[in-house]
Amino acid sequence: MRTLLFCLTATVLLITSSLIADDQKHDAYHWNSLIGKGLNLGNALDAPKEGAWGVTLEKEYFDLIAKAGFDSVRIPVRWSAHAAASAPYSIDKNFLERVDWAINQALSHKLVAIINIHHYDEIFTSPENHKIRFLALWEQLAQRYKDYPGTLYFEILNEPHNKLTSELWNQYLKEALSIIRKSNPKRAVVLGPAQWNNISQLKNLELPDEDKNLIVTFHYYQPFKFTHQGATWVGNQSKAWLGTQWTGSEQEKNEITAHFNEARQWAKSHGRPLYMGEFGAYSKADTASRVRWMSFVRSEAEKKNISWAYWEFCSGFGLYDRGSKKWNRKLLNSLLPEN
Repeated sequence: MRTLLFCLTATVLLITSSLIADDQKHDAYHWNSLIGKGLNLGNALDAPKEGAWGVTLEKEYFDLIAKAGFDSVRIPVRWSAHAAASAPYSIDKNFLERVDWAINQALSHKLVAIINIHHYDEIFTSPENHKIRFLALWEQLAQRYKDYPGTLYFEILNEPHNKLTSELWNQYLKEALSIIRKSNPKRAVVLGPAQWNNISQLKNLELPDEDKNLIVTFHYYQPFKFTHQGATWVGNQSKAWLGTQWTGSEQEKNEITAHFNEARQWAKSHGRPLYMGEFGAYSKADTASRVRWMSFVRSEAEKKNISWAYWEFCSGFGLYDRGSKKWNRKLLNSLLPEN
């Protein structure tokens, strides 16, 4: 395993040396265009332990995703579950190597790879007590991946919320970005607003004007009662939402279009590219409604040059059935209609 990992890493680093000069020439709009059509590898490395939520990443998954026609993968990672609780907050070596493997699999399949800090629940409930640890995680990650190709992106934190308010988050993101830029001055960095990366909160996001390699992300799950019907983690109220359909009426479409128009206007006025890092409809919704909603949201994003990543590959929102080893073709075609 380690010999294979070494060979794969060496290959990636050889590619890096030939690409590094070109990487310096590009801005965030270029990097965002490479994200294109993406897929989240959720419920794996972001679980408390890989496999705990039923998903363990396999090499064949990267083959499948690339051959289907996706351009990128977002790799959510729960670093906080694999790092020491006290200074210097060292990340477990074996876990680091596992993430290395996932990144290298993506890059070797010519997929853009986006890694983040995902499910750092403690920083949302007690931000002041976890700020130093959060920044120390990025110090380690930035150093470890500084020589990787430009097609590896960093996403600073998934869905800041709760006590990590917009005001605090705007401070924390700038400090994390400053740490990243010391070793990765030109790497594409993804970040989004507080309150769960909600599209409505873009107006409260503050970014350093001088940094032009930033991609702004938002997550989209509207209408929530449709996309999260029957989702147990939402609470008992989600049971009452079961049976909610999305028919594609003019009113339904207009509501979504209005959200995207507002986001696009914000992006234009701030000179930032947009990335819809998550969107999806849970499997408790009927398939026909899911197909209509997914197709429309994806289309609206593409009309406005917004890259996207569907949530997610092979679990509750998934496109791929691990048991039968088959894609749900109706769902897949709603995202990749050319296929």
